[in-house]
Amino acid sequence: MSKKTHSRSALGVAELRHQVLDALESLKAKDVREIDVRDRTSIADLLVIASGTSARHVKSIADEVGRFAKQAGFTPLGVEGEQEGEWVLIDLGDVIVHVMLPRIREFYALERLWAVGGAEQDVETAQAGA
Repeated sequence: MSKKTHSRSALGVAELRHQVLDALESLKAKDVREIDVRDRTSIADLLVIASGTSARHVKSIADEVGRFAKQAGFTPLGVEGEQEGEWVLIDLGDVIVHVMLPRIREFYALERLWAVGGAEQDVETAQAGA
């Protein structure tokens, strides 16, 4: 089954987005960005990218995202990279969260990869429109 067939309503995606942003804020994630990828891929509607200050911080942020999502009734489909703590990916279906160390984030440049021709928002801009 594709992730899109597992997707929730627009209201559910908005709630999941809200939970993710709250989790990131609660553990002081740095440089939070959102990228709307609905028109570019079928794997997700939204990518959220954030940085942590250390491997421990990255792991803690990722754990908190999973905890907040579960409390809201969204079960992560998968979590990758927890062991190393340099880049943790939390797959929540319609929302995929990347939490990275700054040097890893700079090297892979996901924002540039996904934002070509699309809308990229930082959290302040996104929350103002939500």
